[in-house]
Amino acid sequence: MEIPVIRNVLEANGKMAAQLRALFARHGVLVLNLISSPGAGKTSLLERTLSDLREEFRMAVIEGDLQTDNDARRVAATGARAVQINTEGGCHLDSNMVMDALAQLDPAAMDILFIENVGNLVCPVEFDCGEDAKVALLSVTEGDDKPEKYPLLFNLAACMVLNKVDLLPHVDFDMGRARDFATRLNKDLTICEVSCRTGQGLEDWYGWLRQQRAAKKSA
Repeated sequence: MEIPVIRNVLEANGKMAAQLRALFARHGVLVLNLISSPGAGKTSLLERTLSDLREEFRMAVIEGDLQTDNDARRVAATGARAVQINTEGGCHLDSNMVMDALAQLDPAAMDILFIENVGNLVCPVEFDCGEDAKVALLSVTEGDDKPEKYPLLFNLAACMVLNKVDLLPHVDFDMGRARDFATRLNKDLTICEVSCRTGQGLEDWYGWLRQQRAAKKSA
């Protein structure tokens, strides 16, 4: 009896996600769902991106956390519009939460919407939030076997951001191994090696964003 319930939850989420996707398409908004373990650097990546590209794109962020608005306040300090969702223990965002958050945003005033999901490599992957693409973040302070251990995310992601590369001399992380695991799962995966602290590699990430935005605008 539990299987139909689980299926119905995912089906309901999918229907709402389709409505979101249609809404975003009408306004030409690129929507990216950022997924990672806690502490991999999603908020740091957003801080740099929102600051460096604010003259180029109109950007907003939906922040997902179990508690606090710490990350939303960091994002808002860049001048971007930020809406906080507290899941009160929930391990992921879903399309209904994103729809509710949109009541505080104007899709017509956005070029790019970032959804910073709850720190988790499992549940957020399964719930479509109406995004155009999932972005997987992996930091070099984690295991280089993360793509092998959590394959669904890296299989579905359009881009993998390998963050904190400035720490490579100080950690036991094999960049080639991580890349190999990820690209075996997804041969079309774009990989950006970055350091949000030093700025290394961020232009590759920004270039990918520009390509995705241009594709969405011309669709």
